[in-house]
Amino acid sequence: MTFRNLALILVISFIIIFSAGCVSEDQSADGNESDVSDSGYRTVVDSRGVKVEIPEDIERVVTVSDGLVEGVMYSLGVEDTIVGLGSTCIAIEKTYSYPVDDGTCVNGSGGSSIQLVLDPDINEVPLVMEYGVAMNYETLSSLDPDVVIIRLGSCSIQEKDSETAQKTIETIESLGIPLVVLYSPNCYSDQSLSHISDEIEIIGDVFGKKEQAAEIAEYLESQVGLVEERTSDIAENEKPSVLMFGLSATHRAQGGAGVVQGLGTTESYMIEDVVNAKNAYRSEGTWQIVNTEQVLALDPDVIVLCTAWGYHPMDELYNATYYSALSELTAVKNERVMSLPFMPCNCDKRLEYPIEVMVIAKAAYPELFEDIELEEWLIEFYMNVYGVDQATAEELLYAQWMEWCIEE
Repeated sequence: MTFRNLALILVISFIIIFSAGCVSEDQSADGNESDVSDSGYRTVVDSRGVKVEIPEDIERVVTVSDGLVEGVMYSLGVEDTIVGLGSTCIAIEKTYSYPVDDGTCVNGSGGSSIQLVLDPDINEVPLVMEYGVAMNYETLSSLDPDVVIIRLGSCSIQEKDSETAQKTIETIESLGIPLVVLYSPNCYSDQSLSHISDEIEIIGDVFGKKEQAAEIAEYLESQVGLVEERTSDIAENEKPSVLMFGLSATHRAQGGAGVVQGLGTTESYMIEDVVNAKNAYRSEGTWQIVNTEQVLALDPDVIVLCTAWGYHPMDELYNATYYSALSELTAVKNERVMSLPFMPCNCDKRLEYPIEVMVIAKAAYPELFEDIELEEWLIEFYMNVYGVDQATAEELLYAQWMEWCIEE
């Protein structure tokens, strides 16, 4: 054998051996996708379907969310990695006040975000973005984040396909910062609450805590499933009409009685697809302004009060002087009004969404859910989701102004 032929054989052998031992960076040896691309990094697929390469050891995180991302991070035990926020509502504290017939005002205090109770130091974390204000990229860069997690549908970036969303995503990626984008239920046409489970599991992937995240999502779904199971056989003619009503002072100043949630919203999905009742407002749209005459014409069987530019207790609708014209509503006369927990920046649902479902269910079908003591159920919910003790769970109940459910 000549030297030239021997050299050719050696080259061919080397190529065969090298090819057999190599796989692409996105595949394992058996051809399946792997979540690890290089040593020290993992690959996460976000809501866009984009593969994002992030460090395995994450120490610095910036979030743009109204509480969902931060709540999941707390539940996963990684909340101390947050170095920047994209919402003023994470660390918010609130009061409420309304006038009554005797000339005095009823005042409430102590409302706050869930995150502020769980992590009081979070109010010292720098803001990189907030509602109505573009992201401060200089501040973002100075925080040197390992990853940025943005939830589209939150108040800071409400529209998935908006110019703000696209510009924010493009700019962060151009800075070379790993970016994980989440789609909230408002980003989908079906508004299904299962999309929140998808978000939770993506966050779990980011921090290498898939199983723990899946357990959180499964628990939340189980609480919704309890309601669905009990209401699945309700006949069409037995379904009460439920109005999701926000007693917004902002819109009262504009001549409205408040705002309502129409068809095609997550609230309507909760009412009709989960609780199996009827949304009293049959037009489409979120935060639709309605006047007194329109509310009287709707005359719902049940009214559920949501956070709308502030918290609104049941007694505000019953007793505030500016709602005297609504005293003849069927729901008011029959005392079929309930308030959802206080959720500042209520643009999309967070980990507490099963609480909303349960309140709507108890308001719509009190007999079916008579055995569920809301106070006890809430305490257990907070403890299971956030891993807190009973004392902290009680703090969360009061922070969300849910003390109205406490049995005397």
